[in-house]
Amino acid sequence: MTVKVTERDDSHMSHEGVAAGIRIWDVHQQDLLVGMFHSEIDAHRYKAELESQEHQREPVHH
Repeated sequence: MTVKVTERDDSHMSHEGVAAGIRIWDVHQQDLLVGMFHSEIDAHRYKAELESQEHQREPVHH
């Protein structure tokens, strides 16, 4: 699976949010939005947590 963090572009935010200088980072898993964070660090922590869960579910090949 693929998990990625992207900063939300101003065209996808409210005018008020842009004016207030609010930044939002989106977390996508397999192209589905699974989280939104005001902190890039929190977004990357969530990404790492999702990736860890993905690895635990993968079958072990012998």
